[in-house]
Amino acid sequence: MGPLVPEIIGSELNLLIALLIGVFFGVILEKAGFASSKKLVGLFYGYDFLVLRVFFTAGFTAMIGLIILDHFGLLDINLIFINPTFVGPAIAGGLIMGLGFIIGGFCPGTSVCAIGVGKIDAMYYVLGTVIGFVIFAEGYPLWEGFYKSGYIGIPRMYDSLGLSQSMFAFLLTAIALLVFWGTSIIENKVNGISGRPAFRFTPYYISLAGIGLVISLSAFMFPPREDSFLEKVADTSFVESYQIDEISIDEFAYNIVNNNKRMVIVDFRPLDEFTKESLPNSHSFSVNNFFEKEPDRFLRIRHNKYVIVAETEMEERKMAIIATEVGYNNIKILKGGLETFRAEILNFEPKEPTNRIEESTFAFRENAKVVIPKLIKENKSSGPVKKVIKRVVGGC
Repeated sequence: MGPLVPEIIGSELNLLIALLIGVFFGVILEKAGFASSKKLVGLFYGYDFLVLRVFFTAGFTAMIGLIILDHFGLLDINLIFINPTFVGPAIAGGLIMGLGFIIGGFCPGTSVCAIGVGKIDAMYYVLGTVIGFVIFAEGYPLWEGFYKSGYIGIPRMYDSLGLSQSMFAFLLTAIALLVFWGTSIIENKVNGISGRPAFRFTPYYISLAGIGLVISLSAFMFPPREDSFLEKVADTSFVESYQIDEISIDEFAYNIVNNNKRMVIVDFRPLDEFTKESLPNSHSFSVNNFFEKEPDRFLRIRHNKYVIVAETEMEERKMAIIATEVGYNNIKILKGGLETFRAEILNFEPKEPTNRIEESTFAFRENAKVVIPKLIKENKSSGPVKKVIKRVVGGC
């Protein structure tokens, strides 16, 4: 199951749906011929590349699907488990897996599928897999050092290649189509088929190529959700013309002095600056938090008024626009930003009032100038919104 489901159904029903999906997945594998060891090892001997086509198709289809779901905010990619990379162990594991695939004719997933249709060789394969698990577990202290060596984190291919996510998706899909064509040529040669082109210009093949081209180009239509919003607020004229509710520095200070818990301060300064000096009832935020689950719940509490603060009003406006476009309500910005708040409240210089309004305003600021620094000093920073990451683990 994926990060979509826990927000919609309970854990018990989640397991039931996972079981149903697993059953249908097994049926599809069997119907595609993946319960046959001859069909599976054909990839290594060159006479049948069905396995490569199926897995390549599943890979780029899932990739484009994730891009689209992420773009529309229907899936939290941060919750998807990505195996950390240990270079040496990964190479060794790949060699063992490949050797087992060639000799046994199955991978772990397809072996279970083959058992479901009564294949004896698959039963022996799974027995060997279980024995391998036991040997690994019991002898773990012997190879623990190697198992944990060569750690390089969780790199993403497009970051490592210096490409955008959309460009990488396009290139991978294009490469998949070329591989399909190339493997068809190899199949024809290995199977002794001559005089038949790998792909013919028939409506069927033209339609397949067209669908593949549309899928590859669709990667550019759905950039990462965060990137699309950041690109939108990069336009200064758009940001300045966007209608956003504001709170004056005096009203802001009044709510702080009177300990109004319904006014929640969302601070977009760097974390080190926030830690050094944080206002009461404030929380450190970054633009990434708008697209995560726990901060999402935090920003949707009824009756709260959320005030976005940053050093400058322009930075506040950008963050408020993203918050509004994402779908949050009750968002305001501090007029003039924190730089104005410091100058006019925290560092207020006494002035001669010219009317009663100024007289009461200046008197309040004189008081706030003394009270708010004390509250800041006594305040224990709540820090960033705590994120409880429950990664969804799965795979073949």
